[in-house]
Amino acid sequence: MITLRKAPDRFHTEIDWLDSWHTFSFGEHQDPDHMGFRSLRVINDDTVQPGQGFGTHSHRDMEILTYVLQGALAHRDSTGGGGVIKPGDVQRMSAGTGVAHSEFNASGSDPVHFLQIWILPERGGLKPGYEQKSFPSQERAGKLRLLASRDGQDGSVKINQDAAVYGTLLGAGDRVTYDLAPERHAFLQVARGKVNLNGQSLSAGDGAAVTDERKLALQATEPAEVLLFDLA
Repeated sequence: MITLRKAPDRFHTEIDWLDSWHTFSFGEHQDPDHMGFRSLRVINDDTVQPGQGFGTHSHRDMEILTYVLQGALAHRDSTGGGGVIKPGDVQRMSAGTGVAHSEFNASGSDPVHFLQIWILPERGGLKPGYEQKSFPSQERAGKLRLLASRDGQDGSVKINQDAAVYGTLLGAGDRVTYDLAPERHAFLQVARGKVNLNGQSLSAGDGAAVTDERKLALQATEPAEVLLFDLA
């Protein structure tokens, strides 16, 4: 079964410096029917104006992934982690027992567009941590590249949950498949472009929750960038 979450149906926050679309309940936008999917709790599709950003604030007991689509995002946190995140980079911050952090557009002239993803950890009270790795476009072109996993396999960033996150860049007509193990679930997020998933059409901003499907067939109908979450 594939349940679509179409882009226009997402929650929306718009202020002078931020345009944010929330796949699941977030902040003042709360809906008991959209509180996440399995351990995947948040996908925020954020565009931040030049020189603006999120001031220092705190989180705990959450695995937070940042995936930049365009521009550059500057990060600082209380674990000592920090740097500039650019397209192709994946940053993981484990909030654990508590961490304070900030994110700002690293450019004074161009907006930054990124996805912020929250995954519930396997248990509370973990030690906070930070990790950032780069995944060049050639590693993601026409194939599913593992970006985050429980054990950090294949050079992915390590997350404290039985989940795996894959990314792919597809040219028009490119096709990839993914075998979903029994009792596993998946969520697909189209970052940009258009794809067909098992006969269903998805466009930029669309998501798809997948249950009781053993094989996922993904084909781009125009150039696309997609994230795939394999979830317990």
